[in-house]
Amino acid sequence: MMDKLRRVLSGREENEELGLTAQVLDASTLSYSTRVKGFVICFAAGVLCSILGVALLFIPGGSGVKLFATFYTLGNIAALGSTCFLMGPLKQLKRMFDPTRLIATIVMLLCLVLTLCAVFWWGKKGLAILFCILQFLAMSWYGISYIPFARDAVIKCFTACLS
Repeated sequence: MMDKLRRVLSGREENEELGLTAQVLDASTLSYSTRVKGFVICFAAGVLCSILGVALLFIPGGSGVKLFATFYTLGNIAALGSTCFLMGPLKQLKRMFDPTRLIATIVMLLCLVLTLCAVFWWGKKGLAILFCILQFLAMSWYGISYIPFARDAVIKCFTACLS
């Protein structure tokens, strides 16, 4: 025990097997199949939460919108978090705040927070639905930023449709 402590403090730690937390924080230490499984499970949970949220929107009474906004937001957070399995949380955060994605990331995170504020603190159901729509648009714009030239294609498509 003392030898291990000395090695760590002196910086001469041997390459020992990393714990699960360290493996998750550095996705490169996870095997490819484990990273893909984690991505698929987390992404599927996110999609399931979003679909469940949309289904809960149609519950009569006032609780349907609250459940919708909550589940839809949690689904988007899980889907966003799923990419941490592919590239690791630190690399994901760096990529999220790249200059090409900065505005989309800020709008997306702001809409996630504003959706929950609108439904729980402000009591504005219509505003919560508007923020959910903005969440969808911001997540879509953020997502296509990873596909080369996809944003340009979308802009050209909308320009052609509007003119």
